[in-house]
Amino acid sequence: MHEGGRMLAQVLDMLGRQVAAGMTTKELADIAAVELKKLGGRPAFLDFEGFPDVACVSLNDEVVHGIPSNRRKIKHGDVVSIDFGVVYKSMVVDGAATFFVGDQLPADIKRLLDGTSRALEAGIAAVKGEGARVGDIASAVQNVLEQFKLGIVRDLVGHGVGHSMHEEPNIPNYGVAGTGPTLSRGMTISIEPMATLGDWQVSLLQDGWTVVTSDGSLAAHFEHTILITDNSAEIVTR
Repeated sequence: MHEGGRMLAQVLDMLGRQVAAGMTTKELADIAAVELKKLGGRPAFLDFEGFPDVACVSLNDEVVHGIPSNRRKIKHGDVVSIDFGVVYKSMVVDGAATFFVGDQLPADIKRLLDGTSRALEAGIAAVKGEGARVGDIASAVQNVLEQFKLGIVRDLVGHGVGHSMHEEPNIPNYGVAGTGPTLSRGMTISIEPMATLGDWQVSLLQDGWTVVTSDGSLAAHFEHTILITDNSAEIVTR
């Protein structure tokens, strides 16, 4: 998982540097596929429950699971969320990041990106090792998102990951510290805050995959896979 995590981080970093106005979302996914093959990993998302590509590329009001397409061009001013999974030696890691395409970052989009990424950091920091509770993570994420006055997506959650893409326990982005399942040393989970500039409600498009904000507000998504250790949490996808 450490090796797969390094692959994932390298691919996401490359995509973040290359994403630009005029590209299609399919071109981004193709870059990810080529780079991952060079690194020796396999895409975790391709054909997972029927998903048709190696990465989810979501634009603007799309929260997650956007299907890459040659018909969808990225424009100046777009918010682009990329969710990516890697399989290496049969073990799975999962990660995501959101990028702004443009020169001058508007204040509201900066608040969205900063708040969501800091919520991820807070969720990871809340894991004080074996014995931490899922509610500790959920509460820490919620507190930061509320500080940044962001909508907290409730219908989508983080999750256990490792032997398969989605394992127990679920990791919500809101909750009460000291509650929920207990985490044990050696467990691997994904923490993935998803937030909006508006309300928290989401809808599913007719393609059966793409989740969008119901009010059309912009959304962001950041994710790391972490390993629970004796006294803290280690980020696998960095």
